[in-house]
Amino acid sequence: MTNAKRLNRAFSMDITIFIFLAILAGLMVFPLLFAIFHSFKPMSELFIFPPRFLPRNPTFQSYRDLFTLMQDSWVPFTRYLFNTAFITLVGTAGHIFLASLCAYPLALYKFPGSKAFFTLILLALMFSATVTTIPNYLIMTRLGWVDSYWAVIIPYFASPLGLFLMKPFIEQNVPMSLVESAKIDGFSDFGIYRYIVMPLIKPAWLTLVVFSVQALWGMGETILIYSEQLKTLNFAMGQIVAGGVARAGVGAAVAVVMMLVPITVFIISQSKVTETMATSGIKE
Repeated sequence: MTNAKRLNRAFSMDITIFIFLAILAGLMVFPLLFAIFHSFKPMSELFIFPPRFLPRNPTFQSYRDLFTLMQDSWVPFTRYLFNTAFITLVGTAGHIFLASLCAYPLALYKFPGSKAFFTLILLALMFSATVTTIPNYLIMTRLGWVDSYWAVIIPYFASPLGLFLMKPFIEQNVPMSLVESAKIDGFSDFGIYRYIVMPLIKPAWLTLVVFSVQALWGMGETILIYSEQLKTLNFAMGQIVAGGVARAGVGAAVAVVMMLVPITVFIISQSKVTETMATSGIKE
């Protein structure tokens, strides 16, 4: 086979892969674009069948109505926003710290019960949050944390997803020889964790940031918080949308507003994950 034929075949394969990935990307981004365009439709276009992708007469009326309803809330809407931001930031930071701190010895050191402990983590992934609702409520009641931020934040610290992601990544990207060299140079275990392990596993904890923000930012009503002043933004938005068909446009605007933060975090983290995967990591 001549070089020209090989180049043509390689070029054709590249074009085929590009077209396939473009179609796949279009299918993935379609719901997002539809939700955004849907929020700019006037009420007369919201219930047209079959639905149109682009609005004929775009308007900001849905967002103006949403702003008006937010102003009419007896609890300041900034309070809902603060509650959600505080729970998201503290919950995400604590989850990443605890998960990476526990994954470090599990991945790099062999001690009695380490495999059994990680097996328990894998089993914990099988249980949904609904299964643990009652035990979690009883524990928070005994601790006196019901109707406080900590009733939501502290249980999320121990989410098994973080440890499940961190341990294999540390095993693959942190060579034991580097850890031993750091110990010879006088680093403590926490110093190794802070200055060596965490920079090398940046893709893992950035990925975990995306998952954590998505879960905590979108958290709605919970039995652990019943005071209106402590409820989250998603709960307040849900109460606005519950007004029925008349608030269909507002509901579309709410969907766009609620997904802005997770999407922004994902876009920022995605670029950093790609860069870090290409430039960091030492392998034996």
